[in-house]
Amino acid sequence: MCGGFTCSKNALIALNILYVVVASILISVAVYGQTSSFIGNLPIVGGILACGVFLILISILGLAGAVKHHQVMLFFYMVILFLLFLVQFSVACACLAVNSEQQELLAQQGWNRVNMDVKGQIEKRFLCCGFQERNFPINGTADFPTCDVDKLCCNKMNISRDCWCEPCMEKLKETIDYAFKLCGGIGLFFSFTEFLGVWLTVRYRNQKDPRANPSAFL
Repeated sequence: MCGGFTCSKNALIALNILYVVVASILISVAVYGQTSSFIGNLPIVGGILACGVFLILISILGLAGAVKHHQVMLFFYMVILFLLFLVQFSVACACLAVNSEQQELLAQQGWNRVNMDVKGQIEKRFLCCGFQERNFPINGTADFPTCDVDKLCCNKMNISRDCWCEPCMEKLKETIDYAFKLCGGIGLFFSFTEFLGVWLTVRYRNQKDPRANPSAFL
């Protein structure tokens, strides 16, 4: 079993390099989740993004502490990493536990916060009108000026008064669900590597550097 000082040091350095890669994946997945759903205010997906950014900063502290065997750096790294593990684990579980009704509620909150230009982009991309509303008239309404049903959903060769667009929630439902499940699964898997980092840091911090002055060990 690898239990020496040098092995623990190299393992902790390698683990923090892995954290940088993991954080990049988390950020990429969270950004994809937000852009693919076009609802930029989904708070749980934003939590995964925040964890990814914070993990990069913590990994830099861990690398510095591991290289120098700095007791204070390693202590703060260990405490902060454990707190990050708790947050990321909770957020990941929340992503996986969100049901369709809760997803719809969160998406509705995000829809209400974005401006009309963003709503128009969503409607053009997904060929829909409004969030949950149905049966828009061909020329839209004063309350929904971005909904041009004629251009978005109707066959221009056969326009009728019965022409209507699906609400955007129907088109976004699968995309939003996929984003939640993807963020939750990846966040849950990699949160356990942070717990491994805490254990390895405790072990490494209590080992003596054979090349250092014994009196310098705290």
